[in-house]
Amino acid sequence: MTDVISATPTIPKIGDRAPDFQASSSKGPISLKDFKGKWVILFSHPADFTPVCTTEFIEFAKKYDEFEKRNAQLIGLSIDSVYSHIAWLLQMEKIYGVEVKFPVIADLNMNVSHLYGLIHEHASATSTVRAVFFIDPEGVVRALIYYPASTGRNIDEILRVLDSLIYVDSFIIATPANWKAGDDVIVPQPATLQAAKDRLKDKNLNVKDWFLAIKKSPK
Repeated sequence: MTDVISATPTIPKIGDRAPDFQASSSKGPISLKDFKGKWVILFSHPADFTPVCTTEFIEFAKKYDEFEKRNAQLIGLSIDSVYSHIAWLLQMEKIYGVEVKFPVIADLNMNVSHLYGLIHEHASATSTVRAVFFIDPEGVVRALIYYPASTGRNIDEILRVLDSLIYVDSFIIATPANWKAGDDVIVPQPATLQAAKDRLKDKNLNVKDWFLAIKKSPK
């Protein structure tokens, strides 16, 4: 039992302060605090020069401007060396015509990987799983997604989650299933019996039931 507990990665949870780090990267030394005031999308991949990871980086590179529009900084990570990152990124630019403009952390000592619970021993003790951490401008983890090595990420879904977090911070709303920016949003539930009764009579909302009411997306 002790071995199982010790092997369990420590994963920062939603609402936790994201662990700061200092690391080497394809853009030089970086730390999390360098990006205070911006959203940070920290994502890990199992290894450079692998097929699924290559397709993901191509798509991240193509959508780079979309993240910039949202004041979001992409940061990649694997336990490969800086030189491996450089060679891989140059190959992608040469063969696929995409420039990876965001930094990719070289985590050879696995320090950052352990901080974020990215080494899952039952998957691999020598590479990171696929994970995405959404870190807000105050350095708080707001969402996280984990994938097995065999499953490539949907970059549009990562943008969708980021849009939802930005909307939730800007307006007192929630977003429904399959929501995309511009779609109708959910109004928070009433907290009292009288408020629930009033909600049922509110003609300004699309009221499905006292606890589920929808309105046009705020601008």
